[in-house]
Amino acid sequence: MKMLMKLASVLAALLAFASLAFADPQGFYIVNGENPDGSEYGGTVSVERTGETYAVTWDIGGTIFEGTALGAAPVKGMTIMGPADENDYVLTVGYVSGPDNFGIAYYIEQDDGTWQGIWAFGGSDIVATESWVRAE
Repeated sequence: MKMLMKLASVLAALLAFASLAFADPQGFYIVNGENPDGSEYGGTVSVERTGETYAVTWDIGGTIFEGTALGAAPVKGMTIMGPADENDYVLTVGYVSGPDNFGIAYYIEQDDGTWQGIWAFGGSDIVATESWVRAE
């Protein structure tokens, strides 16, 4: 229950600072994050529209994580999930790395164009953080 409350507060904070710029999420980004154990990491991530979804590929210290994302965009003053769209400012990603590593991540574009997110490995009860800065 304590973890759900923490997750809810993090999600609420992310939504409160969501971007109004709504730049197309496709692109190449520099990644900085914090692992569940508190250690920091860096790398890159690319986001590419693939039909109605996005292909998301991280390179973190030579380890590749591949994911599929669903987006959400503003429609008539509401945030609506649907097929990938250049106005998406929210991404939810399911990802894998190797045969036994999977997880979920949630990102919201901020006013300054960065993407702030949270993530967790499958089966974990700890949430970690990550930010993306456009490299293009």
